[in-house]
Amino acid sequence: MNLSLSLGVLALLILVVASIWALTSRRWQNRRATDLQQLLDLADRLETDLKSCRAGLQQAHAVMATNPDLPAASEQDARHAVDAGLQALLRQRIWIRDRAARASQQELAETAAAMRASRDRLQPLLQALDAAQRDLDSAMREHIHRDAE
Repeated sequence: MNLSLSLGVLALLILVVASIWALTSRRWQNRRATDLQQLLDLADRLETDLKSCRAGLQQAHAVMATNPDLPAASEQDARHAVDAGLQALLRQRIWIRDRAARASQQELAETAAAMRASRDRLQPLLQALDAAQRDLDSAMREHIHRDAE
C-alpha cells in the first residue's frame, strides 16, 4: 500500500511539474511572439516616419527650388540623412529576418529600444518639417494673393 501511495504521489508530482513547465513555456513563447510582433510594428512605423520625412523634404525643396538664392546642398544633405535612416532600418529588418528567431530576449529588447529611440529622435524633426511646410504654404499663398492683386 505504501508503494502504491508513493507511486501515486510521484505521478502527481510529475504531472504538476510538467504542467508548470508547459505553462511557463507557453508564456515565454507568447511573450516572444508578442515582442517579435512589436519589433516588426516598430520597424513599420519607423519606415513610415522616414518616408513621410522624405516626402515632406521633397515637397519643401520643390517649392523652395523656385528661389535661386537658397543653397541646393541642403536638399542633398537631407536626402542623404533620410536614405541613411532607411538603410539602417533595412539592416535592422534583415537582422530581424535572420536572427530574431534565435536572439535572446535582451537582444530583442535592445533592438526595439534602438528603434524607439530612432523614432523619438525623428518625431521633433517631423513636427518641425510639418510646421515649416505649413509656413511655406502660407507664404506661397500670400505671395500668390499679392501677385493676383
